[in-house]
Amino acid sequence: MYTVIKRMEVSAAHSLSLSYRSKCENLHGHNWIITVYCRSKELNADGMVVDFSHIKQVVKEKLDHRNLNEVLPFNPTAENIARWVCEQIPTCFKVEVQESESNMAVYEKD
Repeated sequence: MYTVIKRMEVSAAHSLSLSYRSKCENLHGHNWIITVYCRSKELNADGMVVDFSHIKQVVKEKLDHRNLNEVLPFNPTAENIARWVCEQIPTCFKVEVQESESNMAVYEKD
């Protein structure tokens, strides 16, 4: 089994729609650290699980320097972002989304 890991920083803003009052309902930004885990039993014709630049392109082109509420069709919590990233890359099985030094969400396929 082969595994590749791509870690990247994305600067983006969001506001959350919550069932309780929170300062996170106001537009604010993070320098998100997104770590993508991909795996495959076999390498592709180029000898890779997936090209690192493909992962970067999928994530950064859609999210970097954007208002996430305007580009994602869901409440942009760290958990939802992690799931969305995982769904964008066929060989991805796990994504970590860190929005601050002490707050991280992880999505992992069953």
